[in-house]
Amino acid sequence: MLHETFHYDTLSDVRETAEKLGAFLPLSLNTKALFAPLALGAHTAPNRIAFQPMEGTDGAEDGAPGELTVRRYERFAKAGPGLIWFEAVATVPEGRASAHQLYLTEKNVDQFKRLVDRIREVSMKENGYAPVIVMQATNSGRYAKPHGYPEPLIAYNCPPLEDTPLAPERIVSDDDLRRYEAAFGTAAKLAQEAGFDGMDVKCCHRYLACELLSAYTRPGEYGGSYENRTRFLKNAYRAAQAEVKGDFFLTSRLNAYDGFPYPYGFGVHEGSLEADMTEAIRLVGELKGEFGIPLIDITMGNPYKNPHVNRPYDHGNYVPDEHPFEGLGRIMKGTGEIQAAHPDLPVLGSAFSYLRQFAPNLAAGMVEGGHCAMAGFGRMAFAHPNFVRELRDGGAIDKRNVCVTCGGCAVLLRAGRPAGCVVRDREVYKL
Repeated sequence: MLHETFHYDTLSDVRETAEKLGAFLPLSLNTKALFAPLALGAHTAPNRIAFQPMEGTDGAEDGAPGELTVRRYERFAKAGPGLIWFEAVATVPEGRASAHQLYLTEKNVDQFKRLVDRIREVSMKENGYAPVIVMQATNSGRYAKPHGYPEPLIAYNCPPLEDTPLAPERIVSDDDLRRYEAAFGTAAKLAQEAGFDGMDVKCCHRYLACELLSAYTRPGEYGGSYENRTRFLKNAYRAAQAEVKGDFFLTSRLNAYDGFPYPYGFGVHEGSLEADMTEAIRLVGELKGEFGIPLIDITMGNPYKNPHVNRPYDHGNYVPDEHPFEGLGRIMKGTGEIQAAHPDLPVLGSAFSYLRQFAPNLAAGMVEGGHCAMAGFGRMAFAHPNFVRELRDGGAIDKRNVCVTCGGCAVLLRAGRPAGCVVRDREVYKL
C-alpha cells in the first residue's frame, strides 16, 4: 500500500471511505458532547477533552522541569482541556528514557509543585476552571537511555524487537522488579506532595510494566500465567496506594493491544495479529475493583517499532500494510469494547489527531455513542493546543493549524532533543 495522503474535504468524504474499508469510525456533526463535565471519582473534569502525555525531553539533568517544559504546560493550560495527563516522569534514575526526561525527587518536588500550581492558575484565568491533572509515572525499561545511549532493562528477549538478542544481563531480575514496584510508591507520595490530582502507573507502548504483560516466555513469578504477567503492575499500584491519602487517585495509560504475535504481544489472538480485548477487559476490571481507579486511558502499539498501530500517519519511515483508517478503527473498536464491558468506568480514548480538522467529530461520535467517556489528544496538543477553545467557541477547528501527522515530534523525541511541533511551532522546534 502506498503512503496515504490526507485528502478529505468533508466529513462525508471521511465517512464514505471508512464505510468502504469497514473501519469503525463513529462520526458526529455535533461536538457539544465534548463540553459536558465528567465525574472522575472525587474530581470533575470540566469537559471531555484530555491532553495526552507527550514527552518533551526538555527537563533539567536533575529531572526538574525546564524552561520549555513550563512553556508547554502554560500553553496547554491556556487552551482549556478538562484533563491534562502530565508527561512521563521517571521513577528511578536508570529508568529514564533520556538524560532530560523528567524525574521527580525530594530535591525537586517544589519545582514540580510550582508548575502544577501554574497550570491551575493559567487555566483559571483563561477559562474560569482548572483541569484535572494526572502525572504519568514510568520505568522506561527496554527504552531506557538515562545517559543518552541505550541501557535497556528488559523483561525478556523479544525477537520482534531485537534484531540481535540482547545480552542476558539486560533482563531484569525478580529482585529488581520488586525494587521497581516499590519506586512507584515513592513517586506517588511525591506526586501528591507536588499537587497532582492522581498518578498513572504507566503500562503502555512496551515500557517495562507493559512489556511484562506479554512475558509469556519469562520464567518465575513475573512470567507465564496471566496472574504472573500482571503481578508487577498490581504490586506497583499497591505500593503507590500505601503512600497516598485523601482524594488522590491512581490510574493507568494501558496498552490493550501491542500488535505483535503471540507469545510476544499482549492483547492478540494466538496464531494471528487480530486484536483480542479479553485480558485487557479483565485487567481493567481488576484495577477498578481493587484500587478504585476512576478512569482508564486506552492505547495500543509500540511507537518505536509499529507506530502506525498507536498513531496512524500519512508519512513515516515505513509504509504500513493497512489504510490509516483501519488502524484508527482498530483503536476505536477496542476502546469501545472496553467501555462496553465497564460502563460505569470512564474510558479515555486515543489517536483522534489523525483526522485533523475532523478529529473532534470522531471524538464526539465516540462519546455520544458511549464508546468512550473522554477523548485524548497528543500530537494535536503539540501542534495546536488552542483547538479546544476554537471548538468550544465556534464548533470547529481551523484546518490550517492542525497536526499533519508528519512524525517530526517523534523524531526529536527519539533523538533525545526537546520535542514539539516542527510544523506549527518551528521557531522553537527544528529537525
